[in-house]
Amino acid sequence: MTIATTSLPAQGSDCRDAFRAAYENRYTWDPGFPGYEGRCVWIQAERTVEGSFKVGADLKAAVEGVDDPEVAKAINSQLWEVAIHRVRRSFDQVHGENTFTAGDNSAEGLEVIVGGKNSGDRYRIRDRVVTMVHRHIHGTVVTIHTGSITETGSGYLSHTYTSAYADPATGAPRGGLSRFTDTFATLPGSGLWVLRERVVAVEAHGETPASEQTFRFLDCQVLQAA
Repeated sequence: MTIATTSLPAQGSDCRDAFRAAYENRYTWDPGFPGYEGRCVWIQAERTVEGSFKVGADLKAAVEGVDDPEVAKAINSQLWEVAIHRVRRSFDQVHGENTFTAGDNSAEGLEVIVGGKNSGDRYRIRDRVVTMVHRHIHGTVVTIHTGSITETGSGYLSHTYTSAYADPATGAPRGGLSRFTDTFATLPGSGLWVLRERVVAVEAHGETPASEQTFRFLDCQVLQAA
């Protein structure tokens, strides 16, 4: 089957609708998300730590059975990071005070230049997927490039991507480049997609050596009401 593609907005023109289409194509959880629970496993080199976790309907995570507070914090952080990106917020709620202007077009997609409230931010979009994010957050610039995605049938999830932090004034890196590989699965009986495994490989930077951590979330099931 051949799918017709719409022409890209001309450089310098408004591309709000094209960016909205990509934004609304992200996979998010339905309102009334019940929360879920399961086992968690953290792996680094020869060390493995196991425990259990819960993510409540309020998206707050709790990790139990992990004695090392740094490992528990790392697991909790990954669960929070995933959950916060599954929250469904309307385009106008998030971007109502922004303008969007088409920039150049590359293999990564159409550049989207943001004006208004979040002036200075940039994105790239291709085939209703946000392939690049360049945002100013709390005095730091974060740049994310998406390599591949997982199609859920109700929107897409990023499967492989990189993340880098930099000084907004000089562009100097703040830490090594991080490479992520996320694998997702559906919760039995619910159809909700949740993270099953995340591998985070961070390149060496300055005196900080390269590292790799694996987070696994197993035997996941919908959280039963108390």
